[in-house]
Amino acid sequence: MLPLLLVGEIIVDFTAARPGAECKLRLGGIVHAARGLWASSIDYAVAAVCPHYVVDQAKRYLNAHGCHEFVWLGEVTGSPGVMVIIDPTEVADQGYEDLLRGEKEITINEVGKSLDAYREVLIFPGGFDLAQLRSIFSSQARFSFDIAYDTEDLSVLAPFVGNINVIVISTSSPLFMRVGSENIDSMLPLIEKLGADVFLLKENRGGSRLFNLSNSSVEAIPAQLSVTVNSVGVGDVYTAVMVGLSGSSWEDAAWRGASAATAYSQTTYPDDFKRDLERSFRLSIDELRDLGGTILPWHTRRQTSIYLAAPDFSYIDKPEIDRTIEALRYHNFNVRRPIEENGELPLDSSDAVLRQTFSKDLRILDECAAVFAVPLGRDPGTLVEMGYAVARKLPVITFDPRSENHNTMVVGGSVCYSDNLDQCLNGLFEAVSKLWMAQQ
Repeated sequence: MLPLLLVGEIIVDFTAARPGAECKLRLGGIVHAARGLWASSIDYAVAAVCPHYVVDQAKRYLNAHGCHEFVWLGEVTGSPGVMVIIDPTEVADQGYEDLLRGEKEITINEVGKSLDAYREVLIFPGGFDLAQLRSIFSSQARFSFDIAYDTEDLSVLAPFVGNINVIVISTSSPLFMRVGSENIDSMLPLIEKLGADVFLLKENRGGSRLFNLSNSSVEAIPAQLSVTVNSVGVGDVYTAVMVGLSGSSWEDAAWRGASAATAYSQTTYPDDFKRDLERSFRLSIDELRDLGGTILPWHTRRQTSIYLAAPDFSYIDKPEIDRTIEALRYHNFNVRRPIEENGELPLDSSDAVLRQTFSKDLRILDECAAVFAVPLGRDPGTLVEMGYAVARKLPVITFDPRSENHNTMVVGGSVCYSDNLDQCLNGLFEAVSKLWMAQQ
C-alpha cells in the first residue's frame, strides 16, 4: 500500500526570542505534518513547494524522519520562504510575517507521472494554483485539505469534487472568520456541496468538532490543556495523524490526531515528541475518551461574558491589560470592560458619583459568567471586584504579571492564579467549559 502523500509548502519558521523563551529556527510548513506522521509510525511521502536553497536540506531532514519519497513540486522565487513568528503560544494572534510575501512567486515543476500512483493525498493549500495540481494526480486519488491562510474561498476546491475525504479548517483561518465565525451553519452547506465525507473544525483551546456529513453526526473532541511550549504546526499534526489513521473510523482517528497535537504543543524536539506520542498511543480509544478535557465551542464563547477586573485607566501604563483584552477577544469571548461601558471617572469625583458608578459596575459583573482579573499595582478596586465575585461563587482567574498579589486570599479565591497569561487562558477555558457543559 502506498504511503499518504503530503502536498504543500516547506517554510523556514523563525520564532523570535522572548523573555524566558529561546529563539527557534526550524523547517516548518508541511514538515510539521511530516513530524506528526513520523512520530506516529505512519508511512508518508512529500511533494513540496519551496525555494531551491531549501530542497537538499529538507530532503535530508525528511528522509531521516521516515519520508519514503521527496518530490520537488514547485519552486518559490522572490521570497526567502521564511516565516517570522512573534507569539508561538497563541495567547493571541501569533503575528505571522511571511518575509517578502508581496514578491513571492511559485512555479510548478514538471514532475511527469511521479505522483500518479498515490491514492491518499493530504494538501495544505498555499500560494500555488490548486486547479493546476489536479491534473498531476490520478482520477482515483482521494484528497484531504487543511485550509489555513492562503485560501480565499472554498470554490478553489471545485476541481476535486467527488474525490474529497475531509476538509479541515481552524478558527484562526481568515476563511473561517469570513464565512463561519458568526454561525457554523453558514459554512456546512458549502462543505457538503463539495462532496466531502467529513468536516473538522479545530477550535484551539476549546477542542474541536468533527462533522460526519455521511450520517449527520457531530463528535466533540476535547482539548487537553497544559503549558504550551509552541503551538506552531500543532493543527497540521492533528490533521495529518487523523488522515493517516482514518482507515478504520474518522472519529477514532480524530481522537488520535488531537492527542498527537497535544504532545506536539509541549516540545519542539522531535525525539521527545515521538517518545511522548508513543506513550499516548498505548492508551486505547476508550481510555483516551475517559481522560476528558476542555470543550468550549467557538460560537458558544461569544455568548459568554467575561468581566475584566483591572485598573483599565487611560492614564496608567497597562500593556499587560491591553494584552489580556487582545487575548480574550482573539479567543472570541465577550469582554465586559466597566470603564469602557460606564465611563472613566475624574480623580476628584464626588462620593455620590463614585457610589453610582460602583452600582453600575456591579450590575455588569452580575451579568458575567466569570471574572478575569489583572490586579496591577494591587489596585484596590480590582481586589474588591475579585472578592465580590468570590462571594457570588463566580470563577475568578487572576493574571498577576508583576507578581504583586501572591496572597492567601487572592490565590485561594482564584480558580487559577498565575503570572503567565497562557496558563490563565487555560484556566478560563477550563472554568467556562465546566459551566457550559453543566448546562448541556
